[in-house]
Amino acid sequence: MDVQELFDDIAADLAQRGAIAGAMFGKRALKANGKAFACLKDDALAFRLGAGTPAHTDALKLPGATLFDPSGKDRPFKDWVAVPAAQQSQWGRLARTALTSLTS
Repeated sequence: MDVQELFDDIAADLAQRGAIAGAMFGKRALKANGKAFACLKDDALAFRLGAGTPAHTDALKLPGATLFDPSGKDRPFKDWVAVPAAQQSQWGRLARTALTSLTS
């Protein structure tokens, strides 16, 4: 599935839980309570999982996953993990986890 279509599907699924589509750094993002919890950059979807949490640690173990560096200037966000399209089967689960951690 195309990453844009998958993003749309995830957004629609999470809308029932209060998530809305928006933008962050000029990229498509998912937000709740005014805060972003997922951001699409190129062919990766980044998730705000919280540094040191089990979800963050597990996400970084996925092949190709890295800390999210939205500027591309080697200044990654420690709470965010960018997961490549090759691991898109994990995106829905990670988006739900990120949303839950933001709203709980």
